[in-house]
Amino acid sequence: MPTTLTLEEEFMNYVKKMGHYREAASLIAWDLRTGAPKKGVSQRSEVLGSLSSEFFNMSVSEEMQHFLTELRKDEEWGSLHEVTQKTVKECEKQLSKFKNIPPEEYKAYVILTSQAESAWEKVKKDGDFDTFKPYLEKIVAYNRKYTEWKGYEGNKYNALLDDYEPGLTVDIIDDVFGKLKAALVPLLKEVVDASNQPETAFLFNFFPEEKQAAFSRHILEKMGYDFDAGRLDKTVHPFAIGLNPHDVRVTTKYDEHDFRTAVFGTIHEGGHALYEQNIAEKLINTPLCTGTSMGIHESQSLFWENFVGRHYAFWEHNYDTLKTFSDGQFDTVSLEDFYRGINVAGPSLIRIEADEMSYSLHIILRYELEKALINGELEVSDLPKAWNNKMKELFGIEPAHDGEGVLQDVHWPGGMFGYFPSYALGYIYAAQLKNAMLNDIPDFDKLLLKGELTPIKEWLTTHIHQYGKSKEPLELLHEATGEKLNPDHLITYLQEKYRRVYGIKK
Repeated sequence: MPTTLTLEEEFMNYVKKMGHYREAASLIAWDLRTGAPKKGVSQRSEVLGSLSSEFFNMSVSEEMQHFLTELRKDEEWGSLHEVTQKTVKECEKQLSKFKNIPPEEYKAYVILTSQAESAWEKVKKDGDFDTFKPYLEKIVAYNRKYTEWKGYEGNKYNALLDDYEPGLTVDIIDDVFGKLKAALVPLLKEVVDASNQPETAFLFNFFPEEKQAAFSRHILEKMGYDFDAGRLDKTVHPFAIGLNPHDVRVTTKYDEHDFRTAVFGTIHEGGHALYEQNIAEKLINTPLCTGTSMGIHESQSLFWENFVGRHYAFWEHNYDTLKTFSDGQFDTVSLEDFYRGINVAGPSLIRIEADEMSYSLHIILRYELEKALINGELEVSDLPKAWNNKMKELFGIEPAHDGEGVLQDVHWPGGMFGYFPSYALGYIYAAQLKNAMLNDIPDFDKLLLKGELTPIKEWLTTHIHQYGKSKEPLELLHEATGEKLNPDHLITYLQEKYRRVYGIKK
């Protein structure tokens, strides 16, 4: 006779099926952004829309509501496995998020953003904002409606923040970003005015793509990335995507006249991938099998890119290896000059190519603009001018065209409003984690010098990776560091590092 499943088992099988839809949709999304034929985009977008719609319907179905109601009863709740309890809470949150959204509007939005990403790729190069504007107007209009469907307290933008960074609000972010801006704008001026500028010409010599790819793969392996559970591919806009911990993919972009784009981009995405590959096995097939927030995710990528990949000791170990992959462009460049060159800072137009010192200013710009868009204080038609004005305010420069301005990022075409703050929040988290890590690993610099990165990866797995989404970001941060959100560690790190790189005495 067939075994009768318990209510808990039925529920976990249900969310497992939802996870299968999500994984299939993620695979299609990866394909769309890496190599899908252009003529297949429209049909593939419809398939993605159908899969996402099915996931959405299951999230708000009567069956889901029945599971959540019954499992919440006292006689059931106390006997549930801890993972099941946390899965119930996550599904309740998703139900609350989706239940007021008309299903036909959700499906149309998924299709819209898929098509918008493809349209964006075509207009970005030429900076043709007017052609793209109708897509963005529809995306912004949907997100404004979404804040009302979902509900919020305080600022409308809080509804979107909660999707990417639960527990964070506009009030908190305005405070920490205000402190960052107050410290970084004058530090940027110090760097610009410094007399001891790093030499950078060697950075732009020809470095063949295939050799960059080989070196990037070498560094990923050193970081502990498992190629049996992932792959490295080429794309226009680098990203990492976790289908499940046994299939986590990294993409990067190559520039044969600036090796930094691929090398540091790969390290960055590798940090994301290590997070996804090291989530506890018990969370697989649940909605907890992913990062707890985009900010915590960014803390992992920025930790590896900057606190490891741009560290002097890291290159003491890896510089000679880099030389073996290049075509001689570093043969006459000392390690000190190389280190100063890769850490050059200053005003820049492109976020993904920005130095680590000014990077957060790029995020603050986007945060301020999209917050204004969602609150109706700014319209899409006014966005290019507002963008250029903020670039002048923060960096003292303006883009020559919208391709290197308002059109440069995939996030708005992809509908990811509320995401941008996570990048700077992640940098703050990363600095706090580094400060806490030194208590357990005081010989951090020596490990980098010897190329021994495993203890660093293991510390991050112990304190961050393994938990997936089973803990909220501020809870995880406090347990790992003993602090609430604190930008002071990042500010001190950037001030000390860049005054050293530029020979600025204070």
